[in-house]
Amino acid sequence: MPEEKIPLLVVGGPTASGKTRLAAELALRHNGEVVSADSMQIYRGMEIGTAKPTPEEMLGVPHHLMGFVEPGKSFSVADYVALAKSTIEEIHSRGKLPVLAGGTGLYIRSLITNTQFTEVDNDPNLRAQLQKRAEQEGAESLLQELAEFDSESAQRIEPRNLPRLIRAIELYRVTGVTMTEHLRRSRLAPSPYHSCFLCLGFRDREKLYERINLRVDEMFERGLVEEAKQMLDMPSGATAMQAIGYKELLPYFRSEITLLQAKETIQRETRRYAKRQLTWFRREEQARWLYVDEYPQWEELFTAAEEIMGRELHE
Repeated sequence: MPEEKIPLLVVGGPTASGKTRLAAELALRHNGEVVSADSMQIYRGMEIGTAKPTPEEMLGVPHHLMGFVEPGKSFSVADYVALAKSTIEEIHSRGKLPVLAGGTGLYIRSLITNTQFTEVDNDPNLRAQLQKRAEQEGAESLLQELAEFDSESAQRIEPRNLPRLIRAIELYRVTGVTMTEHLRRSRLAPSPYHSCFLCLGFRDREKLYERINLRVDEMFERGLVEEAKQMLDMPSGATAMQAIGYKELLPYFRSEITLLQAKETIQRETRRYAKRQLTWFRREEQARWLYVDEYPQWEELFTAAEEIMGRELHE
């Protein structure tokens, strides 16, 4: 007999779209627990800048995989998938509904497609050479090289994602197999989940941007400046430098710009990040879109989400 698949509710979408609230309320109503799918919320001490839900926002629902990694410690997609998988199995074993929620599309896709990660030998010398070349010639030169043997990866990877770009070239040179082919092979195993993928969007992008601007204002009121100063002063400050909301404050701490200018930069970079998130999620064939601005009342959005759940998860 084939093994019964685990029902899994997924709530994705761009930052400030309301996915945290929707996931918590659906989990509360349907005897569920939330598993975070956010690559920055995993770190300890970065509560405000990564918009970790407050105890009030959690609604008494258990939330997993948040604030458990020390800043500066290496944590890969493979690490996340292994931990999320075991967490989901444990939640399911207690008769609860696992609710995966977050905006890191790579985490979500890798988990629900059951991507298999294999250990591939690294070449530190090659990696250092590519890093130096990127510094001297720019990431575009690496992107051009990658396009010569793996055009799909070259189109998928942004030049700013230098670690991923370097890894794609290293993978090919070490194994002779492209990253695209590695990904294809890694997704041959069937998924252990019977998933319903809800994705929040906006017909009017400006309404999402307004929400982002308001959220950043609220972050400043809650003490983002103090949190950023503390994180950036730590030896592991490089982790905070990866997250929007921290590195943009560095020029302010150096007295190079005003606090208002720093805030406006954070708002702009967050809007750009939300746009990239939407681009990613649009490629997800499983996603069932709910456009927040089509529902005058929150209860209407919640009801629409429950209706899709009923069809997809057969509850």
